Amino acid sequence: MKKTDDPEFDRYAHTYKELHKQSVQASGEEPEYFAAYKAAYMAGALGHLSKSRLDILDFGCGVGGSTPHLRVFFPGAEITGMDVSGESIALARAANPETSYKAITDDVLDLPDDSVDVAMAACVYHHIPPEQRLRWTLELQRVLKPGGHFFLFEHNPFNPLTRKVVNECPFDEDAILLKSGESAKLLADAGFKQTKISYIVFFPKAMAGFRPLESYLSWLPLGAQYVAHGVA
Repeated sequence: MKKTDDPEFDRYAHTYKELHKQSVQASGEEPEYFAAYKAAYMAGALGHLSKSRLDILDFGCGVGGSTPHLRVFFPGAEITGMDVSGESIALARAANPETSYKAITDDVLDLPDDSVDVAMAACVYHHIPPEQRLRWTLELQRVLKPGGHFFLFEHNPFNPLTRKVVNECPFDEDAILLKSGESAKLLADAGFKQTKISYIVFFPKAMAGFRPLESYLSWLPLGAQYVAHGVA
């Protein structure tokens, strides 16, 4: 993962929200829908634990778009956002002053061992060079408490609309998509247990009436995204 002084990670910070909005417009939804979806998914997977006092790490937090939704679904949580983009971190702090954000400046996370209950990476790994992915997964394993949960959300490369969106999105120009099997192997190789793959985001806004069925389709590899969930 490149350092925060590399402008490649900073040049889209101030236009990220508008570019993201344009990239997902075919779905009929705003970017906030997808951020809320992920927070709701994690809360559902954790059940009653989501109401506990949890330490949550948003790895690759960008401009902090997930933070308000994490606060809704995890009302008692202490949230830390970390990203390699210093510009994005500055914008996240301005938007969410009650949240702790840290720039990643070295090849390690500035967090103690066994200090995090839940870690998430929301469509981050396709920006990490393949040869560095296991090292960062091991870092996330290091900072998670025994029994802590890691949720790795990624684009599904088998979904043609997803591939079109990624190919046309300016800030995804470096993207190398991961198949769900690769994500599952990363978690297993890093020592995570009980790894589960679920496919998510099946229906656009025009077909929102079918969305209650999505939880029954999690086995079907046609969702626009998927999540790999493992336990430390």
